[in-house]
Amino acid sequence: MNLRKILITIGVIYCSLSSELIAAPYAFISNQIENTLSVIDVQSNQVINSINVSGKPVGVAVNPKNSQVYISTPEGNGFSVIDANKMELIKKVNVGGASLGIATDMNGERVFVADWYENIVSVFETKSFKLIKTITVGKSPSGMTVSPDNRWLYVANRMDNSISQIDLTTFRIRNTTNIGKHPFGLCVDTEGEKLYSANVESNNVSVLDAVNLKRLAIIKVGDRPYAVTLALNNSRLFVTNQDDDTVSVIDTKTLTEIAQIEVGGKPEGISTHPNDKFIYVANWLDSTVSIIDANSLKVIKTLKTGEGSRAFGKFIR
Repeated sequence: MNLRKILITIGVIYCSLSSELIAAPYAFISNQIENTLSVIDVQSNQVINSINVSGKPVGVAVNPKNSQVYISTPEGNGFSVIDANKMELIKKVNVGGASLGIATDMNGERVFVADWYENIVSVFETKSFKLIKTITVGKSPSGMTVSPDNRWLYVANRMDNSISQIDLTTFRIRNTTNIGKHPFGLCVDTEGEKLYSANVESNNVSVLDAVNLKRLAIIKVGDRPYAVTLALNNSRLFVTNQDDDTVSVIDTKTLTEIAQIEVGGKPEGISTHPNDKFIYVANWLDSTVSIIDANSLKVIKTLKTGEGSRAFGKFIR
């Protein structure tokens, strides 16, 4: 092999390795009391960085298309933009009010911010972060999620006990459905068929048809359920129970609770590893993250993060 071919081969290998490094999965944990963002390498399951984020950070939305992470800051009048490769804060976007829930669309072109006090969802494009639209929803909008076909945005209106379904083409509300008391965290399955809502005050999870919001089931869980995530090809739903210090596990075929797993104090945010086999839980009171094996239903590791870990949203890249 001549020198030119050797150099080309080395270049290809280097680019391949660089791509893998950039694409490495990370969990971004907002620490509300400490005003920081902990970064966990979910391959090694180690905390590798801490980034200062002022404004009492709560919500997390990852945009893999732009290699960015958006952090809602209810006392910072908007959200912060993190460069996921450089691991640094690059921009603050003013929204006004008290931003809480935050999410991106499937193309990484728009970010949605729920304002707890103004009862609106603000829509920003993700190039210059120009405001595109504000949408009036129910009282105290909190958790949000987007359908896998990028057609619908679902918003939990906590004080109205309802969920709004927004058409992402017209930005109009297509449907609003009453569910349990104080819905907060939401998730939709990868087929876009079922929508799940954690209802804080009624201690249950609502299951809805994700297309027409028809109510399918109500499942009793632990005390003050906060957020939800799916794993194992949509077959298991995991629910954080704030006041029980547990995570409920629901069989999505039988729609029954099959286990409760003890985690850290006051678990809140929850998200699934890209391999669909491990669950990460942010424990607010303990300032830790518990890692659950979705098959064995056991905590396999606990990591120390920052004070007041919340990580409300899809926080794994």
